[in-house]
Amino acid sequence: MTNAVDSTGDVLQQLARLLSDRKQADADSSYVASLHKKGLNKILEKVGEEAVETILAARDVAAGADAQALIGETADLWFHSMVMLSHLDLSHEQVLEELRKRFNISGLAEKASRAAN
Repeated sequence: MTNAVDSTGDVLQQLARLLSDRKQADADSSYVASLHKKGLNKILEKVGEEAVETILAARDVAAGADAQALIGETADLWFHSMVMLSHLDLSHEQVLEELRKRFNISGLAEKASRAAN
C-alpha cells in the first residue's frame, strides 16, 4: 500500500487500513503503534487533547481567525478517534452506520431515546 490517498477513494477506509497495518508495527518506527503500545489511556488522552484544541480553534475562527487551524485540529481529532476505535477493535463503519440510522429521526427525539435507555 502506498501512502498516497486516492482523492476519489474513501479516505476513511484508506485511513482505517493504514491504521490497521500500523497497529502491529514497531512502536519505535510508528506513531500509531506507539500509541497502541502505551495503551487506551494514552489514546484517550490524545483524543481529549485534540478535542480541546479543536474547540479552541473554533473559538478563534468565530473571532475572525483563519479556518485552516480548525480544519487541521478537526483532522487530528478524527485521526485520534479512529486510533481509539481501532484499539477497541471497532470501526469507522460502525460510526457511519449509527449516523445513517439517525438521518430520519428528529435530533430531539433521538436525544430523548438515549435518555430513556
